[in-house]
Amino acid sequence: MAVRIRMKQMGRTHRHYYRIVAIDHRQPRDGKVIEELGTYDPHVKEKANRVTLRPSRIKYWQSVGAQASEHCEAIFKNFMKKWEEIEAQEAAKKAAEAAAPKA
Repeated sequence: MAVRIRMKQMGRTHRHYYRIVAIDHRQPRDGKVIEELGTYDPHVKEKANRVTLRPSRIKYWQSVGAQASEHCEAIFKNFMKKWEEIEAQEAAKKAAEAAAPKA
């Protein structure tokens, strides 16, 4: 099965937003997905808040041979570093909570 990382269109008429998904390349644009990897909402005013990503899962799918679409590649290029830092902070926070003694 050839997996692609591409955008699945959601929303309503004139107010689209997209889910970034891992999907079999033979599925239609809005078909059944394997895994959701993030979102993209082009209507959000502030550019930094338009995208949410799950970098660890994106890297996993790319490591097993999934090819990203041109638009997804551009999104990853611009926003991946930010979301890697956020993911690392969340992981450190969870580790600190687990290590802290329970009162």
